[in-house]
Amino acid sequence: MGKLFLSALSLLLLFGSTFAVRSGTASWQKGECQIGNINAQEPSYSIRAEAGETQFWDFKNDEFQCAGVSILRHRIQQRGLLLPVYHNSPVLVYVLKGRGIFGLMISGCPETYESSQQSREQSQEDRSRSFRDRHQKIGESRQGDIVAIPAGAAHWAYNDGQEELVLLVLHDDSNNANQLDQNPRSFYLAGNPGRGQEQQPYREHGSRHGEQQQQFGNIFRGFDVETLAEVFGVDEETARKLQGHNDERGHLILVQRGLQVIRPPLRGEEYGRREEEGYYGGRDNGIEETICSAKIRENLDKASRADIYNPRAGRFSTVNSYSLPILKFLQLSAARGVLYRNAIMSPHWYANAHSIIYVTRGDSRMQIVNHKGRAVFDGQVREGQVVVVPQNYAVVKQAGEQGCEWVAFNTNDNAMINTLSGRTSAIRGLPADVIASAYQISREEAERLKFSRRETFLFSGSGRSSRGRVASA
Repeated sequence: MGKLFLSALSLLLLFGSTFAVRSGTASWQKGECQIGNINAQEPSYSIRAEAGETQFWDFKNDEFQCAGVSILRHRIQQRGLLLPVYHNSPVLVYVLKGRGIFGLMISGCPETYESSQQSREQSQEDRSRSFRDRHQKIGESRQGDIVAIPAGAAHWAYNDGQEELVLLVLHDDSNNANQLDQNPRSFYLAGNPGRGQEQQPYREHGSRHGEQQQQFGNIFRGFDVETLAEVFGVDEETARKLQGHNDERGHLILVQRGLQVIRPPLRGEEYGRREEEGYYGGRDNGIEETICSAKIRENLDKASRADIYNPRAGRFSTVNSYSLPILKFLQLSAARGVLYRNAIMSPHWYANAHSIIYVTRGDSRMQIVNHKGRAVFDGQVREGQVVVVPQNYAVVKQAGEQGCEWVAFNTNDNAMINTLSGRTSAIRGLPADVIASAYQISREEAERLKFSRRETFLFSGSGRSSRGRVASA
């Protein structure tokens, strides 16, 4: 009897720890995911700054509240710098366009990038004067990169490319790492982000925007000048500049002469090789990877790394805690899909995650069905729109004439897909007689239904349309 009790207790602890990972589970119990209709969402408002703008989706929307996430998009001009900031929740960043550099500052990690000019003949005083800078590692990013940022980790980004840098950012507000409420909060370390100007065309949703805008601010402003001067060992004038009272540039600032930082040279061919080997070293073996040395970036746009590929239909790539181990810590994953003209992605559902889909190119017809067998969404989704697919809701996509490409953020580090059609689908796994009885069809029809599709996940479109492809695929 004692052993039985211990076994039952162990199971309770196991399942308890599993469900405690995401505080968003409670939102389901509160009924916040009782969604009657799902809509393709566009930004609700934007804030302009000196070196670009940030566009926000309404995080109070029912779909985003159900998934427990918020989403925004930075558009950073050449030589534009996103000021150092940290958030109350884990963040995934997808580089939609351009290239740049970024830094992730984690207290206690060594400053391994340093610059100095020293010689044996120099005195200790000369060496002290000649020292230039020392800082934590800097990473490079390009189109197609996913970058993982833990909750509370300060970070910055800079556009050193020749075109606009566009970053799509997902905040997992219901993650257990966020001990506050489910509202997104950004804590800036510099400047005067509140000086950004809200753009008029996005005001149609009213006062919700003002509530979110108030969350932007330089954290040094709340401290008195004398305390800042004391803790940094500087004069009071410098301490006042930390507070950014007279800084009118906003949260994206222009570095007129370009940003001068310490970083090793990196040629184009090295980028791909280091990506395969691990950005900060080899693949994780469970021992040597720490929070200071963890790989935090993976490129999803490379066709050669596709998990599923059909030359007549498209490709599908995923990044999860197996390919990017830090995602186990963040409890998030991502996927990249490319469908050629009129191609279809098999009807499917995520067994353990909400999926937030952003269309990066083209358009598709998407249908989403709830547990009552009702279509809560049936419409076209085009470039720049976001659709939330709640956990277990069935969804099917068919690309339009120009094909369709998208990136999906999933609220589980190993999001599991179950398909309804295809070689590895639920229907394929059923006995033919079960299918015949369930759908009141003959055994021959059941076998045809079960075996007609030989593809796994991506199906080519019918007729001549299946030969079209998206140019970048």
